[in-house]
Amino acid sequence: MTIHSPGPSPASSNGAYADSVTSRRSLLSLLAAAPVYGATSETRLLFGGDVMLCRFIGQVARQKQDPAWALRELAPLLAAADIAFVNLESPFSDKGKPVDRGMVFKAEPNMIAGLKLAGIAIVSTANNHARDRGAYGVEFTLRWLAENGIASVGSAATAALAHEGTVLQRNGIRFGFLAYAQDQANGNWPDIDDRICAMDIPAMQRDVAAMRGKSDVAVVSMHGGAEYWSHAHPLQIKFARAAVDAGARIVVGHHPHVTQPWELHGSGVIFYSLGNLVFDQFDRKETQRGLLAEVVFQGSQMVRINAIPLSLAGGIPRVSGSATPVK
Repeated sequence: MTIHSPGPSPASSNGAYADSVTSRRSLLSLLAAAPVYGATSETRLLFGGDVMLCRFIGQVARQKQDPAWALRELAPLLAAADIAFVNLESPFSDKGKPVDRGMVFKAEPNMIAGLKLAGIAIVSTANNHARDRGAYGVEFTLRWLAENGIASVGSAATAALAHEGTVLQRNGIRFGFLAYAQDQANGNWPDIDDRICAMDIPAMQRDVAAMRGKSDVAVVSMHGGAEYWSHAHPLQIKFARAAVDAGARIVVGHHPHVTQPWELHGSGVIFYSLGNLVFDQFDRKETQRGLLAEVVFQGSQMVRINAIPLSLAGGIPRVSGSATPVK
């Protein structure tokens, strides 16, 4: 079975994919890799891409007096999942004016209503915009998410806590999340905030090994690669495959703002980029497409994997076609 792509195949532009062809036999081995610990209930995970809750999205929210407007249409689908995950691209802050333009983001606190309406259980806070509101924004975002019942991963009060990750339990199965960013400075900071996990392979391998000791399924989020590339950057490939080799069952990527291929590797599945989920990048057609990655478990055994196509119109994500089965 070859790598599946939501668009043109990257095989000709990136030879690193060539060794990832997976036979039907190895696919069956993948799905049988994790034992079922007596559980019969299915647990459904949905993963979305970049969510940015300011600029045009925030302006319309204020006009409509509806901070959840951008996710209202997709909310029933997301909320029906046992765990819904997205990358939070804009930190929250209660200081300063609303951000209506530019590349330094800030979501108004009430914009968390969209995440709550959609039943988002956990967000990654490890990305290149994590520090857009400085240290205060990092801390306020973590506190605000927790106060609103949304877990976070990728940053924490201390570096040690950030690298511990977050474990969510559903149907008796422990899902352990870790998240990493290729760049945390966004061109604005000369230093490093070690409370935000970096895409460092040895550190990630240690984190995954520790996570395997306290969870049944390890999930790794990576925010990296090259913006607007339709194929994965070698850095993404190396990091994601290393995560699976270390024991992660799922790797989900974001940051390129366009969708990229997915692949089966070892005992895991890798979605290199899910593209945008909520974003106001209207000048490129490819940024107005996204994916939801659906991964279904029975116990700790992965039984179904689907890619659900999305289109964004005026910032509103909608399902735009039938799910493509990875398995």
